[in-house]
Amino acid sequence: MQRKIIQVEERPPLAQGIPLSFQHLFAMFGASILVPLLFGIQPGIVLLMNGIGTLIYILITKGKAPAYLGSSFALISPVLLVMGGSQNAATKFPLALGGFVVVGAIITIVALIIWAFGTKWIDIILPPAAMGPIVALIGLTLAGTAASESKIPIMDTFAGNKVIYGGDWKNVTVFLITLLVAVFGSIMFRKFFAVIPILIAIVVGYISACCFGLVDLSKIMSNGVFIAPNFQLPRFDLGAIAIIAPAALVIVTEHIGHQVVTSKIVGRDLIKDPGLHRTMISDGISTMLSGFVGSVPTTTYGENIGVMAITKVYSVWVIGGAAVISIIIAFFGPVSNIISSIPGPVIGGVCFMLYGMIAASGLRLLVEAKVDYSRSRNLALTSVVFVTGLSGAFIPLSKNFLLSGLTLATVVGMLLGLAFYAADKLKLTNDRDEPEEIK
Repeated sequence: MQRKIIQVEERPPLAQGIPLSFQHLFAMFGASILVPLLFGIQPGIVLLMNGIGTLIYILITKGKAPAYLGSSFALISPVLLVMGGSQNAATKFPLALGGFVVVGAIITIVALIIWAFGTKWIDIILPPAAMGPIVALIGLTLAGTAASESKIPIMDTFAGNKVIYGGDWKNVTVFLITLLVAVFGSIMFRKFFAVIPILIAIVVGYISACCFGLVDLSKIMSNGVFIAPNFQLPRFDLGAIAIIAPAALVIVTEHIGHQVVTSKIVGRDLIKDPGLHRTMISDGISTMLSGFVGSVPTTTYGENIGVMAITKVYSVWVIGGAAVISIIIAFFGPVSNIISSIPGPVIGGVCFMLYGMIAASGLRLLVEAKVDYSRSRNLALTSVVFVTGLSGAFIPLSKNFLLSGLTLATVVGMLLGLAFYAADKLKLTNDRDEPEEIK
């Protein structure tokens, strides 16, 4: 039986909406909290600003684009470089905050450029044969993060199959329990349980982790009942800004990819309505605001896109509810600590499926666009983008910033798309392929 779709503007009953919102919150929590922990700052301020940023996003996009804004991973390396390690957060993190404000400003400027010149350029420089693998890479490049977070046996195939982590039977067992509940729950659960398989998987995984002694329950009341987020003001330093600012390219790339894959999932062209300029400027404003008060940059979250793909619940009311809960948790210590205590194997178990759903959405894009791989250009675009993103290749833009992974693959895809477009205009190709709106 086909699962009922809850569309973007629909508002589920409160009794259903609250657990659906918690499902989104749990899906992003592990990854989003990891960022402040790496920077040595209080998670509460990040939860607060992620929630506020998501509400800003919903407001600016007129409630037409479902997305949760979580902590961006794009700036981890440059920020740690600026700080010299998380132990220097107290004195150096304000320098990073200045860089965050500039990153948000850059994203906002890009959004204004898109507003002025439109989005037809996306069809030219990122045709489906390039966009499909780029979307798939969003999930595929995160797969390693899910594996390492899960503490299951993994190895580095680029280092002669060197074992990175051998795993522990308790972690592996909890990981498998969580993953299997998520997988089979998504196809076997009925009625309301059918739309919260991720939440159920996390709860079951958490209980199993407690049984195996993987959860430290002693810290639940460690901060007291009520806590106040730790606000900080930014300091603007040209050296720190020069290190951090290039990461804006990564966030912009991820944002475009996320809007494309979300459009495919919800069955609406979000690039046109509410418009890429609206979604991106929301991201930019949220990042700037976070930098001004002591939080980290935000970005649309792949985990939550995966939740929508699995559950077919696209309601912005549900995502807005998750944002409100995140804001409340920022001030409520026990709940925050309980969620913080969810062990890696549980988060990794659900992320294994969520990241895979994103990768599959990229393949779905190729199928729905009816990309013809008997044509050399399409085969070349897809193959080069995939290999670039997965090979580990990089280009050093500066001493402190490398262009690699998804971002490098996107740049390469754009350059090839432009080259093919120019070749078509100069009539150098034998299979011209111009988008309909620019012929």
